[in-house]
Amino acid sequence: MTARVRAPEFRGRGWLNTGGRELTLADLRGKIVLLDFWTFCCINCLHVLDELRPLEEKYGDALVVIGVHSPKFEHERDPEALAAAVERYGVAHPVLDDVEMATWQQYAAKAWPTLNVIDPEGYVVASMAGEGHAEGLARLLDELIATHEAKGTLHRGDGPYVPPAEPETALRFPGKVIALDGGGARAGGGPGGTLLVSDSARHSLVELAPDGETVLRRIGAGERGRTDGPAELARFAEPQGVCRLPEHTAEIAGYDIVVADTVNHLLRGVRLATGEVTTVAGTGRQWRSTVDDHAHDALSADLSSPWDLAWYDDRVIVAMAGIHQLWWFDPIKRTVGVYAGTTVEALRDGPLPDVWMAQPSGLSVSADGSRLWIADSETSALRYVEGGVLSTAVGQGLFDFGHVDGPAEQALLQHPLGVGALPDGSVLVADTYNGAVRRFDPETGTVSTVADGLAEPSDLVVTADGEVLVVESAGHRLSRLAPGSLSAAGASTVAGNRHRTERPPTDLAAGELTLDVIFEPPPGQKLDDSFGPSTRLEVSASPPELLLDGAGVGTELSRQLVLNDQVSSGVLQVVAQAATCDAEAEHAACHLSRQDWGVPVRITPDGVHRLPLVLRGLDS
Repeated sequence: MTARVRAPEFRGRGWLNTGGRELTLADLRGKIVLLDFWTFCCINCLHVLDELRPLEEKYGDALVVIGVHSPKFEHERDPEALAAAVERYGVAHPVLDDVEMATWQQYAAKAWPTLNVIDPEGYVVASMAGEGHAEGLARLLDELIATHEAKGTLHRGDGPYVPPAEPETALRFPGKVIALDGGGARAGGGPGGTLLVSDSARHSLVELAPDGETVLRRIGAGERGRTDGPAELARFAEPQGVCRLPEHTAEIAGYDIVVADTVNHLLRGVRLATGEVTTVAGTGRQWRSTVDDHAHDALSADLSSPWDLAWYDDRVIVAMAGIHQLWWFDPIKRTVGVYAGTTVEALRDGPLPDVWMAQPSGLSVSADGSRLWIADSETSALRYVEGGVLSTAVGQGLFDFGHVDGPAEQALLQHPLGVGALPDGSVLVADTYNGAVRRFDPETGTVSTVADGLAEPSDLVVTADGEVLVVESAGHRLSRLAPGSLSAAGASTVAGNRHRTERPPTDLAAGELTLDVIFEPPPGQKLDDSFGPSTRLEVSASPPELLLDGAGVGTELSRQLVLNDQVSSGVLQVVAQAATCDAEAEHAACHLSRQDWGVPVRITPDGVHRLPLVLRGLDS
């Protein structure tokens, strides 16, 4: 019989969403507690927030969700930034500010996100890493409720959540902006040169006058949802990127604007003259499949957190942040497909099908149309596509970030979300977590800072008259760069701090290592090999020299690796998936479980020779 494990006490800097109350485990005795270890930069963590919403609603009188925010980036350690993120993403449960990752370590978390379930008596009964656990959690909650109601240890009632007050501002955490130059305004002859902004936390689009402040109209009801129709009734869920179609394409497609409806996993079309909203791509289900090079019917394809859009290569290119890829969308043929990336979360350049990205979140096309600039946020990198090849201009990988100017190979960014190409061939970067706008000049190969002290800039746009407008997302506004800031004299060179992620590495021994990906089908399911092998494992490393043997793709979830004793540290990239189907059903549904790990490792004489990773299931 396995010994029961008492849940460790909460430890952190403070609490949010409790009305100032400090919570302890004793305060929650009698409730089922679900700990969600997250960090607000992480797209997988944002997916989990949305997976938990229905569970919180259904089990609200028996379940208390506690977000444990354990930061990756330096900016995420800022308590004001955390408070903004909690509001931005509509987190409707208490959040522990685990700034020193003390609670993270007490619960032995190894990946963002990680979930732990504590029963009403205070014992840890399950843990799981990654996303996609809602179905299994619902079954577990049903079992725990039945057991503890029978024992008399379940106490139903209100939880400790206290919602914060929302200030009144015209915009609330705006995401992206485009200029509607030359007649894109409202029916009735509104002015050209207006601006279209995704008002993400209010789940709508806002058209602003050229001054960047005056609201002309709102497209969307302002409430989270998924509804097509007239501007005042349509609903979005945290929309981000917006892209205007070329005039001829728009005439055929029947709409002018494509919107990345991020949390709905959809692309939406908007007719500017009327504000009418239609769904043009996506099913609303999150992508959990295999990568292929085929074109798919746009309305039958699953997407994953589309974050930004750009017209490039005669198509709409989609920054598919949720699976670390670029996709394309053809509004005329009404098809979608993969443009670049394998879904591995890391930094690797090369021909488009084979590259690695990490949460691409910003797109902009050069003035001559030849180059697509990309803000690859989780690698803190500025990258670009040209001639069918992806290259990195600035950035060193998943765990290196900071605010350092100078030669591009030494410069550092911190989780950039936006880019804006300039007419002279250089590019501006909304360096979000540094609160800055940076400029990369390809001619000189250097990076400079043109503005700082901004509130989480997430996008920028160059207007027809040459002004640069910046979306200050956490400031709930658009602001203008000062005249002359783009000149050499107006820029500055920052020799700031270099940072590496706070996540502790796993100590491994050099030589042979057994990698075991542990997978148990959820209750009521079985492995499904009707369409080929039911499991798949892909292993790589950064730097590649870390792995002497064992890299590549196979069908077994266990593999022998050989680690190089001449490499002191690195990251193991592991992607595993398993296909299952319902075990006893006349029309069995199929499921695909998938997880991507970037495991920081350190090679030491005392390290272990086995690395277990849990793909899915309730790991008791």
